Amino acid sequence: MQAIVLHEPGSVDQLVYTDLPKPLIQSDEVLIQVKAISINPVDVKTRAGKGIFGRLRTEAPLILGWDIAGTIVEIGSDVTDFAVGDDVFGMVNFPGHGKAYAEYVAAPASQLARKPENCSFDEAAASTLAALTAYQAFTHKAPLQAGQKVLIHAAAGGVGHFAVQIAKHLGAYVIGTSSASNKEFVLALGADEHIDYAAQKLENVVSEVDVVLDLVGGENISRSLHVVKPGGTVISIPTGISEELMAQAQEKGVNAFFFLVQSNGDDMKQIATWLGDGTVKAHVSTIYDFSDMPAAHSQQETGKTRGKLVVKLNA
Repeated sequence: MQAIVLHEPGSVDQLVYTDLPKPLIQSDEVLIQVKAISINPVDVKTRAGKGIFGRLRTEAPLILGWDIAGTIVEIGSDVTDFAVGDDVFGMVNFPGHGKAYAEYVAAPASQLARKPENCSFDEAAASTLAALTAYQAFTHKAPLQAGQKVLIHAAAGGVGHFAVQIAKHLGAYVIGTSSASNKEFVLALGADEHIDYAAQKLENVVSEVDVVLDLVGGENISRSLHVVKPGGTVISIPTGISEELMAQAQEKGVNAFFFLVQSNGDDMKQIATWLGDGTVKAHVSTIYDFSDMPAAHSQQETGKTRGKLVVKLNA
């Protein structure tokens, strides 16, 4: 099979196409012929030697990627929930070695869900790490209550556009930040308010927020602490929270923490249900061919992608 291997961290030139044997599956795994792969910021960060590269640096061959949709072609002896021929999707072995940049992927059956019939492989692949991050943040880490006020930074991005939809479905009052060019997109997702981060000072237009989902990091965390109310929560996805910021949060009585999504089949099945009934919809801005993976990485690195980027293969 064809796969993309990372021999050493660096630029997109380090994404090396090679031929490898199809993976062998364990008794609790299935072998998936991959139809689509979703690209995330963690992909490009890890490729560059950041992200979770430290966890994977001793893997050989190191194959990036975690988000897949495809068709099961083989099942392990202990797998009872799926059969050969099932169309499935999921985030595989995150934050471990997912090995998704390949024509075939071995995946634990417990991390997958069936693809809804009304959902394309591209849309399904897009609705994995990003959708799970938003879902786990708002149900496991800071369970939303109806009527709570939620602020979502980078609301037009991969995680952000799912977060707006999920928070709204859970009954929250949703405020989303983005560039002015994405205002209508964010409002169409269901946001009650939009903030142009370049033209408006957050502290002047928002206050008494119950939950902040920060998808930007850096100084944005500090700014968020000024608008969340005592007893509220600030969740940082892209970066950790410094000791200084933790002290500020504690002084204000705010719960602040870094959160890293985890593979979870039950959560994936809930996403599948919402995709199937139209509660949640993936926005795929660009679809690349597998041979164009470097271009997909380059676009993801711009930080200006609306929704998700998907790579198609085995069409």
